[in-house]
Amino acid sequence: MSDSGASDGRTAAASGSLVIPGDKICNDNSGKIGHGALKLGDSIIATKLGFVVDKDGEISVDPLHTAYFPRPGDLVLGYIEGMRANIWFIDLGAPFNAILPMSLAPMKVEFGATRDAMGVGTAVLCRVQEIDESHSSVVTMKGMGLRKVNSGFVDSIPPHLVSILSNDSNIINSLKDSSNCRIILCANGRVWVDGEPEGIRFVRDALSFMRKNSDNRDFNSKVSKYLLSGNGE
Repeated sequence: MSDSGASDGRTAAASGSLVIPGDKICNDNSGKIGHGALKLGDSIIATKLGFVVDKDGEISVDPLHTAYFPRPGDLVLGYIEGMRANIWFIDLGAPFNAILPMSLAPMKVEFGATRDAMGVGTAVLCRVQEIDESHSSVVTMKGMGLRKVNSGFVDSIPPHLVSILSNDSNIINSLKDSSNCRIILCANGRVWVDGEPEGIRFVRDALSFMRKNSDNRDFNSKVSKYLLSGNGE
C-alpha cells in the first residue's frame, strides 16, 4: 500500500492527487461516488490508478490508462475484421470483437453477400446496441450518421481521455474551429477527421500532443494552451 493508502487511516487525496487502487481518497462524505472509486467502511477508496476528481460533490478517479469496454449506446468507430454469410466481425479496440448482424446493416444485403457490401478493413461508424453475458457486443449501423467511413482520416487517443474531452467540449470545439474540420470523437478513443489537408495535419498534431500529455494532471490546461498558441508553448 502507498503512503497515502487506506491501511494507515490517513485522508489520502485532495482533488487532483494521484492515487493507486486501494488508496483512501477521503472519509465518506455521503456524497455521490463516481467511476474509479467505491465506499469501504467509512472511507471512499480508489479502485483505479489515476487522478482524484471532486466535481460538485461527486468523487471519482480519472484513470491514467484504460482499455475500452463497450457500453450500450456508445458511438464507436470500428474496422471490419471478417464476416460470415449473415454477420460481420468488428474490431472496436476492445478485449472482444463486436458483431454486426446483416439485419442491422445500413443497406439491404442478400444472404451470403456480406463481403461484397463491406469488405475486410472497412471503417464503420456504428453504435453499441447490447452486451451479452460473454462481454461480446452487438453493434448497429441503423441510425442517424451511422455509415461506412469513406473519406477523411482516422486517428486515436487513449480511451480514458474521451470522458475528459467529452466533459470539456471547449477543447473539441476549439479544435474544430482552428482546423475547420469535421471531427467525431468516438467512445472507443478513435477520432474521425475530415477537411482540407492543412486542417487535418493540425488535428493530427494536436491529437499527438494529447497522447504525449495524456497522464498530465493539467491535461485540459496544457491542451487549451496548445490550441491557442499552435505549438503548446
